Amino acid sequence: MGDVSNSSDHKISATQTDWRVSVEFNGVTIADSSKAILFQEGSMAPVYYFPRDDVRMDLMRPSRHKTHCPFKGDASYWSLTVGEKSLQNVVWSYEKPIEEVVSIKSFVAFYMDHLGATYDEDSEDTHS
Repeated sequence: MGDVSNSSDHKISATQTDWRVSVEFNGVTIADSSKAILFQEGSMAPVYYFPRDDVRMDLMRPSRHKTHCPFKGDASYWSLTVGEKSLQNVVWSYEKPIEEVVSIKSFVAFYMDHLGATYDEDSEDTHS
């Protein structure tokens, strides 16, 4: 991992975390992992991508919404329902990313600012 693109106008880096990261929405933990990838793209805010095995995919349903990024590829989206609260298109994944960012293939990320979620980063080593 590390820098995957170093163009002067668009730098991308992907770092395998060695700390635990979790996401909570409406009182339920929807993602909890010590294997997330911290992804930094250009001047945008960093994003954590989670392995699907560490995400409550049972709380999500596929959406028809799609987007394209020239630096990552085509993104697929999911809507999230926890209890009485539902949010549309707040979870995304690159099922077939471009080669430079293959490390995030099939990992999922969240629009944290839309979720109103709790986002915890535990920097203690969870692998011991």
